[in-house]
Amino acid sequence: MFDFLGGGELLLIALIGLLVIGPDKLPETLRTIGLWLGRLRRSFTSVKNEIEKEIGMDEVRRQLHNEAIMAEMRRIEDDVKSTVNDAARSAQTEPTPAEANNGKD
Repeated sequence: MFDFLGGGELLLIALIGLLVIGPDKLPETLRTIGLWLGRLRRSFTSVKNEIEKEIGMDEVRRQLHNEAIMAEMRRIEDDVKSTVNDAARSAQTEPTPAEANNGKD
């Protein structure tokens, strides 16, 4: 959450808060700030979810996922076809064991 603040900056903010608010009210103030931040986060999440629901993001995500699966299936199908074709070509060019023995006699 505080990726932009380092340890020194947080310590400085805590020290200023201790001097301004005082040691008696600091825990209560921090608790209140935490509650407000939690409410704010829940509100933003709720609004985001409502907007996504309104514009149909679930359907868009599902469609993109289905397209990705279909592309992967096409790729696998092409790989299997090329493997089968390669095997068929190599089977046609290689002599069978009976043909190889006939040439030795």
